[in-house]
Amino acid sequence: MSTWDPNAFQKDDEAKLEDLGYKQQLLRNLDLLQSFGITYSVICTPFGIVFLFENGLLTGGPAIMSSGWIIVAFFSVLIGLSMAEIVSAAPASGGPYFWSSKLAPPEHSAFASWITGWFNCLGMISGTSTVAFGLAGMIGTLATVKSTYEHTPGRQLALATAIVVSWSIVNALGRRILRFIVYFATAVNSFGIVTISIALLCKAPTRRPSSFVFGDFFDGTGPGATAGWSIRASPAYVACCGALMAQYSILFYDASAHLAEETTRATWVAPLSIISALGLSAFVGLFFLLALLFSIQDIIPTVTSIYNQPVLKILIDIFGEDGGMIVFVVILVSSWACGLLCLTADSRLIFALSRDRALPGYFSKVSVRLLGPVRAIFLSAFLSFCFLLPSIASVCAFAAITSISTIGMLISYGIPIAIGFIYQERFDQLKGPFNLRHWSRIIAAIVLTWICFICIILCLPIATPITVNTFNYAPVAVGVVFISAKDLTGVNCNKSLEKLVSRSQQNP
Repeated sequence: MSTWDPNAFQKDDEAKLEDLGYKQQLLRNLDLLQSFGITYSVICTPFGIVFLFENGLLTGGPAIMSSGWIIVAFFSVLIGLSMAEIVSAAPASGGPYFWSSKLAPPEHSAFASWITGWFNCLGMISGTSTVAFGLAGMIGTLATVKSTYEHTPGRQLALATAIVVSWSIVNALGRRILRFIVYFATAVNSFGIVTISIALLCKAPTRRPSSFVFGDFFDGTGPGATAGWSIRASPAYVACCGALMAQYSILFYDASAHLAEETTRATWVAPLSIISALGLSAFVGLFFLLALLFSIQDIIPTVTSIYNQPVLKILIDIFGEDGGMIVFVVILVSSWACGLLCLTADSRLIFALSRDRALPGYFSKVSVRLLGPVRAIFLSAFLSFCFLLPSIASVCAFAAITSISTIGMLISYGIPIAIGFIYQERFDQLKGPFNLRHWSRIIAAIVLTWICFICIILCLPIATPITVNTFNYAPVAVGVVFISAKDLTGVNCNKSLEKLVSRSQQNP
């Protein structure tokens, strides 16, 4: 008869980490619920929906928003399955860049890891900045409802900076506070959002028919009703652009991977957290989105309202000013927790990069008193602040920086999946307990096709006519990142990641 050893899993996890070339430095006490809660709260589909709801209404309208969500959610779950299989084999804080080094043959390991690390780091940090900037805009908009407060770009930047500072302080205070926030954010993002959705459907004075929610197409990509891309190009073009709201909302699900070294039974818990968080996020997000679409009174007045925030307009139409503001505050709290945990994941990536000397080793030190990589936390916060600075010039300039977020994350997910697909025999030798078996290559092929397709879509111009203010700078941003990373490879890559390459190749 076997006995339960509370330290057995800890020993197994530490042994697995040593096999990967690292010693245990971080406190390992996250269970399945906490690991799931972190990833679920980081995905935070309510924030993405509120932040990009106007964009969705103008690029295809309700029909594309609802159908696009279902399509994007399906492919995102497939991406999550491929990532879950890899993290089960290599549960380390580096996440995608460590996977690339582990899966690639020795001659390509350093370059693959370097490129993946660049895109993953920039994607995550710019994504955190986007949450801060979007949350600041939402708070500023709410403040104008019953006051004479004027929300300016300067005030939005100041508020976003204060938000990032608050995230860094809470993260640095230690894991006990974070644990409470994870539980609270998970409850708000699930039960809270579902309750709001049900209340919307029950309270709405008139509800839109299904033919509107799933069949109404609207093109607001041009200055007039007959000047959008559906006329100048094709309705299919507008439909592709409209799917971007869902793709941005269902992202950043590698958080569990970056906290794998702090997770008990990481080879099982980390992959299960990714898949379960993705599944619930897709469902709750769809329910919330459909509730908003069924409850919307009219598209044009909603987009052009004095509140300058379509979701806030819908909530006020349904619940009145006081009720709408209270419900909107719930979404703001959920979004704040999302950014907080985004910074948590960012800091673990910075910690891993520093440990592998891709960044100065100074940032890899773990505070014994606070039980976390405090230096990496504050560096992540500083870099997030730096990504906010272009907003001083214009919103367009800030959009050019943050456009790398979605594409950067998808590319960083795609590279290790592609390497595992190409070097299948090598991957088979490394696989952990979560194994897709004969479905692995089939799912990987579908995933890589989708990532290539959606990254191309993300680079296309959304608004017409194309001007300096409407041009999509995403391909420029991606090109700059890739060229910079490639040019720096010969200078820094091989020297910086020598230790990582030697670790990753010791147990091929």
